[in-house]
Amino acid sequence: MMARGHHNDRQPGLSVDELSSSDLRIDARYAGSRNGNSSDDPLTKLLSLSNQGGFRIRGKRNDPRLIALLSSMEDFDWPDELDLSTGVFTYYGDNKKPGRKLDETNRYGNNLLELIFEWQHSGLRALIPPILVFTKAGIYRDVIFRGLAVPGRIGSTHNDDLVAVWHASKGQRFQNYRATFTILDVPEIPRSWLEDVINGVRASESEHAPTEWLKWVRSGQYTPLIAKRSQPIRSKKDQLPSAREDIKILAILHKHFESDPYAFEACAAHLVRICLPDIVDLDLTRRYRDGGRDGIGKLRIGRAETSVLVDFAIEAKCYGANNSVGVREVSRLISRLRHRQFGVIITTSWLHDQAYKEIVEDGHPVMILAGRDVVELLRETGLHDSSAVQTWLETSFSAE
Repeated sequence: MMARGHHNDRQPGLSVDELSSSDLRIDARYAGSRNGNSSDDPLTKLLSLSNQGGFRIRGKRNDPRLIALLSSMEDFDWPDELDLSTGVFTYYGDNKKPGRKLDETNRYGNNLLELIFEWQHSGLRALIPPILVFTKAGIYRDVIFRGLAVPGRIGSTHNDDLVAVWHASKGQRFQNYRATFTILDVPEIPRSWLEDVINGVRASESEHAPTEWLKWVRSGQYTPLIAKRSQPIRSKKDQLPSAREDIKILAILHKHFESDPYAFEACAAHLVRICLPDIVDLDLTRRYRDGGRDGIGKLRIGRAETSVLVDFAIEAKCYGANNSVGVREVSRLISRLRHRQFGVIITTSWLHDQAYKEIVEDGHPVMILAGRDVVELLRETGLHDSSAVQTWLETSFSAE
């Protein structure tokens, strides 16, 4: 269950007058003033922080005592993401435009990331300040508190918890950081701890520090905040992209394979590999005799030496946005799944609500990649606009 661009607009927020004395509670909304300018920012009164940027700090650049990370969760080029089922928060640094080096950003956010993860890898966790994650609520400058974060995740190493990734914009290439954090199982952060830190006490030395955070500081053991996973029945609107450029990307993809939808299967297989990077085998079935499956493969689970291989089948549908994948196509795939197999339906359109409902309510092991998911997968590979997608299709896949 991913949280991206999620707004708790209907949830009542704490008022401006309550900010300077309030605790921080998971998913609570904190309201700023309503002046229509930067003074509306609630983090100023809530945590005595500045009112600009995604990185906010108290303390010095080389000795931060408190850090707030603020994300809109709606930057498609740099998609911050909170996985509620694992507690993992993926956050991109602040070098989001060409023309600067990786560590030459205006607010020194990437320098902060380097420092935090250097302390993490050196075992100097007591120096790492509380990292408070907020997302924009979509109402004035109100924010939603998403949790207390620490660098890394269960099983991560210095090779993958802070990674420099390349991006291209207007013909220029540049790098930014992708950082991995864990939201700890701390439902509420007491004002007493925040006050200590704001007043200069090092967070790890405060008697009011949360137990789970102190356990991580002392042992490096993560206790992530995990929400029980539920699979929603997504509407047509939720399955299709809404941004104009994303709609164009999906239309280009459909048009490229429209004359020969079977040619889409190779592209679909490529996208499934991006979504499931531990696939070790994936073969497309013969045209017209696929038995309800356009591809079959094996997914590796676990470490290479002791892994388990799980069989799966793919059904790929290259439909226009006005044509849904219906119950017949879904039932066809489900009926051909063998014991201990799972299925993947990937389409350039969307699943009809009745077909989606059948998968979810009957508990069928089928993963759904609809139009919006396809566009997001393309963006993950660096294809950020329609012209890049068009060039990629013409060079990689021929529709005959």
